[in-house]
Amino acid sequence: MTKIVFMGTPDFSVPILRMLYDEGYSIAAVVTQPDRPVGRKRILTPPPVKEEALKLGLKVLQPEKLKGSEELQEILALNPDLVVTAAFGQILPKELLDAPKLGCINVHASLLPKYRGGAPIHQAIIDGEEKTGVTIMYMAEKLDAGDIISQREIPIEESDHTGIMFEKLSFLGRDLLKETLPSIIAGTNDRIPQDESKATFAHNISRDQERIDWSKSAKDIYNQVRGLHPWPIAYTTFQGENVKIWWAKVGEPNFDGRPGEIVKIEKKSFEVATGKGTVQILEIQPAGKKRMSAEEYLRGVGSKLQIGDLFE
Repeated sequence: MTKIVFMGTPDFSVPILRMLYDEGYSIAAVVTQPDRPVGRKRILTPPPVKEEALKLGLKVLQPEKLKGSEELQEILALNPDLVVTAAFGQILPKELLDAPKLGCINVHASLLPKYRGGAPIHQAIIDGEEKTGVTIMYMAEKLDAGDIISQREIPIEESDHTGIMFEKLSFLGRDLLKETLPSIIAGTNDRIPQDESKATFAHNISRDQERIDWSKSAKDIYNQVRGLHPWPIAYTTFQGENVKIWWAKVGEPNFDGRPGEIVKIEKKSFEVATGKGTVQILEIQPAGKKRMSAEEYLRGVGSKLQIGDLFE
């Protein structure tokens, strides 16, 4: 029986691990990131993959850094036939890439060679892409540059945000891997080199990418808001304090006004002028407050908001 080491960390990885277990593959170990402090109270919390692995009675390893670690030696000692990764969050050292006889494969949430890197789902939505997908690929020393084994695409709907697409792509990746694994094990799978001239990158989201530039179009800002929802969340500043914009939609597409200016206030929302059109704010989180609807905000903290006020 093929011996697999699975490596993954967030919710995205959980259905993929569960599929391997349910299909009866021999999972020698599950490798995931260390427990991290979460929330305002900084409660030490295990990653979702660890929780699932423990439920299934599987061996769990949590190296802070895989390269040069005791855990790496432990993985090598298991002598796995195949390593399967899905949003693990660390680079695999060459020593591990070269070890399994069937190689190391990755479930990557984009249609490679487009959107290599750690935030392919966020970036596809921010860029206004109308489709994305999943790639099963061999891992190489260069980031997400290995040969493609299989791919499947899926549309990005106008109302989709990153959270929705994470879930859709997680299940798509699970199903595609289930279909692809038998050919990998049999050695009959495709192996298609990536076209380097078409490679683009989606690096982990920076703080600068989270800040709204109101001189952009309403459509671009809407894509940014949904591309950063439900994490890490787009933000702006108002009267010197950061304000998170949890949800919004395109308002009047052809409105001309001063970018960032409040131009309409209604009972359940308000609108902000952009470089082209307006954005209707629906959910907001003022500094030091909880997330709330625009209606709650306008009744309380934002009750003094006026037309002409400026988001910067």
